[in-house]
Amino acid sequence: MGKIKYLKEFKEHFKDRVSFSIKEVEIFLGQYGASKSYARLMLHNLEKNGEIKRLKRGYYSFGENLDTVGFLFEPFYYGLQDALSLHGLWEQETNPVIITTRKVRTGLRNVLGRNVLVRRVKRSMFFGYEPKRVGNLFLPVSDIEKTLIDFVYFKLNLPGDILKKMIKRIDGKKMNEYLKNTNKYTKSKVNELLSSYKISR
Repeated sequence: MGKIKYLKEFKEHFKDRVSFSIKEVEIFLGQYGASKSYARLMLHNLEKNGEIKRLKRGYYSFGENLDTVGFLFEPFYYGLQDALSLHGLWEQETNPVIITTRKVRTGLRNVLGRNVLVRRVKRSMFFGYEPKRVGNLFLPVSDIEKTLIDFVYFKLNLPGDILKKMIKRIDGKKMNEYLKNTNKYTKSKVNELLSSYKISR
């Protein structure tokens, strides 16, 4: 391809981004008079040379940090087993679990050679997450209360020892507020679990 035009400008503009899309690059290079086909060819060659990584169709990154994959599904937070791991309650190796409100294909995805699980919730259920430091990043992660709610909401089983550890860390007032936004099944099941462990609220 020879010398890539506008490479310096491209790198300077996108170097600090967690991820970027083909469309964003097309718009950016369009300011310099580059065509959409040129933008796509440039990305293709940069990927081929290993300078950028393809995260999913139409999205790229300069790094290979799998912790950043959730940003492809904004708004999102990391939840379920992944959240338990980040809270120090789950010792088994887990794949990133992304919970989003976006209408995307759910289930397992392969990103950077690893499996990523994507789950979707209604906007009314999109709450209960907080920034948590992971390496040099601050990532949105569901808190203990919302993690328990999500396990019930998605009808997933929790090992008894993990459940006990979670419930010991539950903030009763916060949980009451959260349960106001859940459906009848989730509210009833969570209350049943809390009552069985005599959590005062």
